[in-house]
Amino acid sequence: MTSSTTRSYPSIVAPPLRSVPLHFSAACLVGALLTDITYWRTAEMMWSNFSAWLLAFGLLLGGLAAIAILIDIFIGRLPLRSGVGWLYLIGNVAAFVISLFNAFIHSRDAWTSVVPTGLILSIVTTVLIVINAWLGSTVLRQRIGGLE
Repeated sequence: MTSSTTRSYPSIVAPPLRSVPLHFSAACLVGALLTDITYWRTAEMMWSNFSAWLLAFGLLLGGLAAIAILIDIFIGRLPLRSGVGWLYLIGNVAAFVISLFNAFIHSRDAWTSVVPTGLILSIVTTVLIVINAWLGSTVLRQRIGGLE
């Protein structure tokens, strides 16, 4: 039997502060894409309203995540010494800014609030979120593995 000091698995690392608001923000923004697609297919105004609300909540939570990201940077939980860390940070900012423009587009009336610009911006935001999720897991692995 091995002692606790010679474990072969990484020790438990405290989760980053940004994780909860960032994940809920991402869920809202991806949900906005799903409701945009549903509106595009049905032309039922309720789905456009759902998209606008999901974008608003996604941006609110994204703002909270931005504050948490700044705290994570200052306390060393988000290392920016590598290019991956910077790409992760820039990707999150880009997703937030595109979502903000998307919220302005969704403030229009009827069909033009979603099709085509709002739908395209939702697709671009979702692609950025997927890329950022992969980059975030890479940053976390580097932090846990001690590569940073």
